[in-house]
Amino acid sequence: MTYKRLPETTAYVKITSQSWEFGFFEGEVTAGSYNWHFKWHFRQSKLVVKPSQGRALIKEPLGRFLEQRDYQLEPGGDYNFTIRAEL
Repeated sequence: MTYKRLPETTAYVKITSQSWEFGFFEGEVTAGSYNWHFKWHFRQSKLVVKPSQGRALIKEPLGRFLEQRDYQLEPGGDYNFTIRAEL
């Protein structure tokens, strides 16, 4: 039996600003040839990703990453995670 390895893409995240008072993080994420800006309202678990091109590919994995790492993220910080897809 031959198993085919799932494609992977590394997504790179940069946190550009945060506000504990207002409950959000803002940043940029790049994966493959795509670039997005995001704003995560962590008190409401609401993630806004722009532009819309390719948004369906990144929104769910980015949301999981942000939820898992929220207390570790800092403005100016560079982070990455793996997506099980080729972008």
